[in-house]
Amino acid sequence: MSGQDAEDFGAENLSDKSQMIATLPPYDMDDQLLPREPRSAWCCLAWTLVVVTMNSLVFFMNLILLFVIFTIVLLPTIVVVYFGFQCHSRVLHSAARYCKSILDDNSSSALIILGFVIMSPLIVVAMAIYCSLARRLRLFMCFQPYSRAVYKGVKWRWYEEGGLCSCAKGWNTQVKAWV
Repeated sequence: MSGQDAEDFGAENLSDKSQMIATLPPYDMDDQLLPREPRSAWCCLAWTLVVVTMNSLVFFMNLILLFVIFTIVLLPTIVVVYFGFQCHSRVLHSAARYCKSILDDNSSSALIILGFVIMSPLIVVAMAIYCSLARRLRLFMCFQPYSRAVYKGVKWRWYEEGGLCSCAKGWNTQVKAWV
């Protein structure tokens, strides 16, 4: 900024009243940043196991939900590709009646291609369903910070926000997100 000072931008023209508008944040004893009391070594180890166990359960709950949603949404793709591979003569060549009477090699190849083509949009749909469900249920708020195990007096995140994983708060219908 070749030779321009702060006075070129009018910084000295601010009134005293506008400089006094900034105030201190509200004082709250629970949210102050004072040093917390650390736990003893054995107590810290026990609380670490509790926090790790809870976070692992939440992780596996998310993983199971993700697996169920993806399985349900991708079921048409799985079925189409399965029948395509089952009836193709160079892959499995099943002796089933529908493979002999309805599906030949060309239609089996078409089923395989169709299955892989419709897989991409269905993966996007499945991920959108999972993300919206995880957001509505606030599943990611269930993870507990490690500071819960190290320091005394750190509250459970779900306790502060109104219920287990803050589901008791109610859903915010005003929040919109594009996926």
